[in-house]
Amino acid sequence: MKINKIIAFFLILIIGSLLGGVYGILNDQITYTISPEYYTKFKFIQFNFENIGLGTNIGDKENPEILVGNPRAGAMIIGFLATWWMGLIIAILLGLFGFIQKDGKTMLNFTFKSFIVTIKVALFFGFIGFVYGKLFLDVNNLNWKFPNNLIDVESYTIVGYMHNLSYLGGFIGLIVGILNQYKLKKKLKQEMELNI
Repeated sequence: MKINKIIAFFLILIIGSLLGGVYGILNDQITYTISPEYYTKFKFIQFNFENIGLGTNIGDKENPEILVGNPRAGAMIIGFLATWWMGLIIAILLGLFGFIQKDGKTMLNFTFKSFIVTIKVALFFGFIGFVYGKLFLDVNNLNWKFPNNLIDVESYTIVGYMHNLSYLGGFIGLIVGILNQYKLKKKLKQEMELNI
């Protein structure tokens, strides 16, 4: 089936946004397991869960702690909202570089493969954040603003590292994904030359 490159580009934007959101959902399920406090004392507050009716503040004004009926569902919402836009940005850039491919079908296929490469790099960097936090963490030397009512500082900080390095991994993964577009194009050209 023949696909126009413009149609392929818009499909890439939709798929990229969804993949970005799914990545965030899975990432936040893992990080919620490591530090529920990162959500109850930071993310649920940052995403205004109390004011939009998704949570209740069981702390006080100075030391808020948002209780959510189903905290894992809350982490899923945050995961999607925090990363779908990153997926869209990556999809736009990978999609634009996808125009180098010979047709829309190849563009869609190779861009999707490059997006998966980008996700793998982001996952790897998130894992590096976890390992770094576990092995080299010194909370006394951090210049972070921690909630006053935080109990498990170490786990909270590890999750912070994981989130920050995942975003860095997304940007580095984007570069790797763009290079992958060129690699796949070159490989396809060589295969076609061999078949002539």
